[in-house]
Amino acid sequence: MTPIEKLKILFVLNPNSGNNNTDWGLVITEYFAPLHHIIEIYEIPETCDRKTLEEKIKSFAPQQVIAVGGDGTVKLVAECLLKKDILLGILPAGSANGLAGELGIGNDPGKALDTLVAGYSQKLHATLINDHLCIHLSDIGLNAYAIKRFEKQQRRGMWGYLIATLRVLWQNPLLEIEMKVDGQTIHIQAEMIVIANATKYGSGVVINPIGKLDDGLFEVIAIKKISFPEILKMIFRHASFNPDKTELFQTDTLSMRSNKHVHFQVDGEYLGKIKQLKATIIPDALEVIVPAPAG
Repeated sequence: MTPIEKLKILFVLNPNSGNNNTDWGLVITEYFAPLHHIIEIYEIPETCDRKTLEEKIKSFAPQQVIAVGGDGTVKLVAECLLKKDILLGILPAGSANGLAGELGIGNDPGKALDTLVAGYSQKLHATLINDHLCIHLSDIGLNAYAIKRFEKQQRRGMWGYLIATLRVLWQNPLLEIEMKVDGQTIHIQAEMIVIANATKYGSGVVINPIGKLDDGLFEVIAIKKISFPEILKMIFRHASFNPDKTELFQTDTLSMRSNKHVHFQVDGEYLGKIKQLKATIIPDALEVIVPAPAG
């Protein structure tokens, strides 16, 4: 981790992120007014795509690009910075801020901006899953189905997600999966399967207790049976899984086939149904601004 002294920063602001009333444009402008750094705030238009944002980054030539939004905004910015010598920063402004929470970036705007100025950074791996970049968590089955429902309903935030989950809980079919992990073929039945770089969802549920964002490996978590005690364990105790209900594998490559089409999401974005999945690790994919190390 190395500090950055002089900054040229592009803030990529998603005005539709989250459900709070923070005026992020004003907060950012006032924070940097007494400082010597060069900043620009770019509001994502509704039709913004990766190519448009890449052109904006190229023309401004920043040292840092800051995603001001939720996990979807972070993913869009990360796709533009993959394997580039530009730091990715995060201002958590979404209804789901999973990666920010994983990195210890809190929801207080002032402290999050202090983190950017301090400029400590950490290289993270990512995963390529069916040609989609994943920097946080991907899954098939129950959670992906809940995200599909969540995207269509009016209620947002954690309560909205909980409502969506309850609505699909009893409609979620058991998955019949063949996985190839490190040359080993595994047949498994599960309600959902998670491909995890990180340890927990934005809700705080710890789905991957051994996960590290910089170890060059990802984890595959097969949740064979959804149970209330196991969910409570993930949320509060962070204890070892019951192997009869949850099984964990660690690898850098994965191929997986389902006997039927299943719901699929990457970093909180629902991507339809799939029958086959391939995942590979991307070492040192991104350099992300993180809070200063203790001491």
